[in-house]
Amino acid sequence: MGPVSELDMDYSMDCYFRQYWRDTRLSFLGPIRSLSLSIKMLERIWRPDTYFYNGKHSYVHTITVPNKLLRISQHGDILYSMRLTIKAKCPMELRNFPMDRQSCPLILGSYAYSNQQLVYQWQNSESVNFVPGMTLSQFDLISFPYRNFTFTRREGDFSVLQVSFNLQRHTGYFLIQVYVPCILIVVLSWVSFWIHREATSDRVGLGITTVLTLSTISLDSRTDLPKVRYATALDWFLLMSFFYCIATLLEFAGVHYFTKVGSGEIVIDDSEWEELIEEVGGDAFAARQLAVRRRSSARSTTNYSFTFPAASNNCSGENASQDTPEQPCAVRLTVERTTQTETRVPRWRQLLYCLAGDDRYRRQRQVEAGNRGHINSVSHIDRAARVMFPASFALLNLFYWMVYAFSNDDFAWSDNPINTLSH
Repeated sequence: MGPVSELDMDYSMDCYFRQYWRDTRLSFLGPIRSLSLSIKMLERIWRPDTYFYNGKHSYVHTITVPNKLLRISQHGDILYSMRLTIKAKCPMELRNFPMDRQSCPLILGSYAYSNQQLVYQWQNSESVNFVPGMTLSQFDLISFPYRNFTFTRREGDFSVLQVSFNLQRHTGYFLIQVYVPCILIVVLSWVSFWIHREATSDRVGLGITTVLTLSTISLDSRTDLPKVRYATALDWFLLMSFFYCIATLLEFAGVHYFTKVGSGEIVIDDSEWEELIEEVGGDAFAARQLAVRRRSSARSTTNYSFTFPAASNNCSGENASQDTPEQPCAVRLTVERTTQTETRVPRWRQLLYCLAGDDRYRRQRQVEAGNRGHINSVSHIDRAARVMFPASFALLNLFYWMVYAFSNDDFAWSDNPINTLSH
């Protein structure tokens, strides 16, 4: 049995198709209990016009001769056996793909004789069986129940036989080729949270690379699937992975817009830049170095106040009572750093300025950051993302696998399987 095609929604199987019926007109007497006849006798006797309701392309093997057998017993019991390759429709529900279970039917009956003229029945409890050790590449054959039922057509009621091959898909291939690579790519995108926000090209490049890689995996996984109108379980997982990779890019966009100040360089006004260029003789690099030294010296500027005790020959009364030579008095040095008083803007107002894209406020922040000397430290948004992204991704994965891997429905007979196959 196999292959089972999701793209065409069909399956193929190689089988021995045996039919039994009794025709008393062909009974005979003699020492031979059973008589094997040439297949040319099939043109001279009556035989059922059996066909497959959901068949697409079936044929009889003819190498080296037509693989058919005709045997008649003394009582007119006829065995007609042939080797067939059957390609039949298999309507599939792929919402749980690739953790899905499919039921592929094979429905057969008479083309022209109604149930008043011809009735089909399974011969015994082992009418359908498989060669021991038969395996499929992507599925496990769970069961193959069969039944008789009556199908009503415009011409009347017809006796029909049905066997359903219940299959459960192997998920190992998709775990190795799709799920694990997607998880690793999403984890790789989180590396940007540990990259400084000044490295814009590195973080953007990493984010775009992960998105493009996920796009390649998504397109490759859809090549063997039909263009159904609903999303499969695999589609939802790929969408979730896409969401996290794109969210990583958007997170950096938020960090870049809301928290990053300038490019990490010293902010120099146009008038100051002209003065520096004139001072160093037109060398831009030397002008930049001079601006850096001036800003560094400005941040380290201190006021020193020296406080001495009252005028005295001695530093203390104890030394005055002793007849010792004068020694220099210890000097107490008080260093007071000059600090610039900054006006703190409330956080809610900062958020409003950022959302509104206030260039004046942004320029002010650039100047203040340059004066502080710790431009573009690690963002609080990055620190929060280092925890929130992995935790939420793990929770969504847990929910995903609980929903799809442990919620398989039981197989059930369709009320009208032939009408289902016709759509």
